[in-house]
Amino acid sequence: MNSMTDNAVTEEAIADYLQQTPEFFERHAEMLTGVQLISGHGPRAVSLQERQAQMLREKIKGLEHRIMDMVRHGSENTSIANKIHQWTCAMSKVQDLRELPHVVTASLQHIFEVPQVALRLWNVSGAHSGSIYTMGVSEDAKAFAASLTMPFCGPNMGFEPADWLAQPDAIQSMALLPLHDGAMESTANVFGMLVLGSPDAARFDATMGTEFLSRIAQLASASLSRMRLSPLSLARG
Repeated sequence: MNSMTDNAVTEEAIADYLQQTPEFFERHAEMLTGVQLISGHGPRAVSLQERQAQMLREKIKGLEHRIMDMVRHGSENTSIANKIHQWTCAMSKVQDLRELPHVVTASLQHIFEVPQVALRLWNVSGAHSGSIYTMGVSEDAKAFAASLTMPFCGPNMGFEPADWLAQPDAIQSMALLPLHDGAMESTANVFGMLVLGSPDAARFDATMGTEFLSRIAQLASASLSRMRLSPLSLARG
């Protein structure tokens, strides 16, 4: 064996002995005060007890940061949940369906402080087919909406839905929420899309979680589905 292997074996043997014989330090307590280690905060030497105390303080500080992050995320989630509840109540109060699209977009913009919001619907009943919320939707846009199984978040890349916003040139990031008359994961029965736009490029980042956006899409879908054509009318069309 070479010297490096001998050292490794010796160190392993020493470590194993100390683990198996904890009373060693009871018999030789003076060694604990005599051992000197490099401080984690500079080149100076510190005692074993002081180094252990430093490591413990660092571990506690790391746990404190994690707890603070958990509290902050919990507070943010509670705030969003309260806003969703407030928005749902606003939609539930609407009795005239002709007013529903405006309430959905205006309250969403106000409650969630989204700079720009747009909505487009298709396959709606005749009483609603002439509103601005049903105009200017190409077949490509409908197909794109049907291809989404979850909200899309990312930069404004010139998708047609961006043009539904009042000031599309000011938008740096956006979220596209397909509206389904059924499960969100299904591409069937898509009848509309909500568009959220912001001049802040980080507001709707591609890496952000979409759980709350999916919840918003589901609630909007459930409310706006009352404006759809009946299944029989759709089948005939």
